[in-house]
Amino acid sequence: MKVIVAGFSKTGTKTLAAALRELDYEVYDFVDHFWYHEKEWKKIFSKGGSIDDFKQMYQDIDVVTDGPSYLFWEEIHKAFPEAKIILTVRDEDSWCESALELYRRIRTHPGFIISCFSPIGWKMSRFLQMTIMAMHGVLESYPFTFNSHLNEMVLRKSYRQHTQYCLQNAPKEKLLVYNVETGWEPLCNFLGKDIPDKSFPQSDFMHDPNLSHPFIDRLQRELLIVVYLLVVIIAFGVMSVSCNCF
Repeated sequence: MKVIVAGFSKTGTKTLAAALRELDYEVYDFVDHFWYHEKEWKKIFSKGGSIDDFKQMYQDIDVVTDGPSYLFWEEIHKAFPEAKIILTVRDEDSWCESALELYRRIRTHPGFIISCFSPIGWKMSRFLQMTIMAMHGVLESYPFTFNSHLNEMVLRKSYRQHTQYCLQNAPKEKLLVYNVETGWEPLCNFLGKDIPDKSFPQSDFMHDPNLSHPFIDRLQRELLIVVYLLVVIIAFGVMSVSCNCF
C-alpha cells in the first residue's frame, strides 16, 4: 500500500483515482471494494475488523479510495504505516450540493434501479446501503428509498467531522490536503512523481466513459438472463391464455 485517499466521496475521488492510474498506481475504489472484498467488509461493518484484516485485503494494492475505505483510513494506515495519506477537500457548499444530487440520482437513475433486479446488483445495493449507514448514520433502503433521510444537515455534519478528524490525527509528514482543481503539480510533488505531459483527467461516478469492470460484465450477464426468463414467462402466459380461449 502506497497511498490512502481519506477524502469523502464527491470531493474529487473519482478524478484523483483516474490521475493515480495515469501515474501507474493500481487503485481500488468503491466497485473494487465490493467486488473483491464484500465478505470482509460485511464482517467489518457487522462485527468489526483487525489490522490483519486490512493487511490481507490490500497488501498487493497501491491505492485505496472511495467508500468504504476512507471511513477506515486510520486503521488501514496502521496496517500500512509507510503509506501516504491524501485528504481530498472541496468547498463545503459545493460538496453538499453535489452529494445530495448524487444520492438523488442513485435513487432515481433507471440503470441503477434495473440493476437491482440481478443478484449481483442487489448485493451491490446492500453494500451501498451499509456504506452510507457507516458514513452518515442514516439507513437508506436502496433501491426503494422513496423518502430519503439524507439531508443537508446530516451530510454537512458527517463531512465536517470526518475532515477535521483526519486533519487532527493523520501524521502531518505523510498528509497531503488536496483539491483536484490544483491539478498535477502538488500531487506529483507529494508522491515524488514526474508531472505527466497530458491534461489532468476528469471522471464522474455516473458518467465514466471508460467504465469496464468484472462487476459490470457479471451484471450484464445476469440482467440478460433475467430478461430472457421474463420473456419466457410472458410468452408462456400468453400461450396459456390463448389456449384457454379455444
